[in-house]
Amino acid sequence: MADPTPLWSVLVLPAALVAVAVAAATADARLGPDGAPGPAREVLRLLVQQRRVTNAADQLLLRLGVVLLPVAAILAAVVVPLGFTAVSDLPDGIVWFNAMEALAWAAVWLAGWGPNSALSMIGGYRFLAQGLAYEIPHMLAITTAALGAESLQVGTVVDAQSGLWFVVWMPVAFLIYLGSALAMAFWGPFDQPVGGDVAGGAAVELSGVDRILFLGGRRLLLTVAAAAAVPLFLGGGHGPWLPGWAWTLVKTAAVLALLLWIRRRLPVLRMDHYMEVAWVVLTPLAIVQALVVALVVLSR
Repeated sequence: MADPTPLWSVLVLPAALVAVAVAAATADARLGPDGAPGPAREVLRLLVQQRRVTNAADQLLLRLGVVLLPVAAILAAVVVPLGFTAVSDLPDGIVWFNAMEALAWAAVWLAGWGPNSALSMIGGYRFLAQGLAYEIPHMLAITTAALGAESLQVGTVVDAQSGLWFVVWMPVAFLIYLGSALAMAFWGPFDQPVGGDVAGGAAVELSGVDRILFLGGRRLLLTVAAAAAVPLFLGGGHGPWLPGWAWTLVKTAAVLALLLWIRRRLPVLRMDHYMEVAWVVLTPLAIVQALVVALVVLSR
């Protein structure tokens, strides 16, 4: 095993993830007078903006959903190691990571249901349907990585890739994971829960601090999903010349850049089409990939 990551650097990855999400929370900000985006200006505007209150809204559910989204992303990040050390390397860290994704389901649904608005409720239910489509192949993909390492502990998965990264002999699982990461953060071709055809869906009635937290939480979830791909499939902190924590940041930035690039390159998928592809194509492919990995593990 490579040299352990210094303890001072354990909090760097969560802090970097939060910083990226906060900076990106206003990526849809208005254009400034010079035609350039003004994220700082938009943050200030939202901070002083009066909260929009709809008729008969359930404010408790709304606030709970808005807060739960970034909280779920941060809790998922605690098992993602920076180099070779995580905030908490749980024995069942992969299960914990998947459970926090399920918590994000509840967060988006609550944020869509709470305002008592038809368009926002449609956005919330769209995310539930999307989750039912992507979760099975996603779970099979991350389970395949655990199967290759014969452990649910994220640190053990990283150690198992000291020679050969899992992406080399689990390419299908890696690609399925990237697609499900986009769906998890309802990003790019999977942004129907906040789609323009429903005026913003789950986020349509959010304003002020609520909007900052929700949009920031969405982008934080995307960033955490990108970071988790590194220990699961890309060797974690393993690499030449650079220290482990630096390799983790470099690989995370590369995966995140790819996911951000995809946003403008692929059309939005119809929900029924995506569900059919997920269940008829992606799930069988994920099962076959897991069986191949199981045979390799058994033959060792």
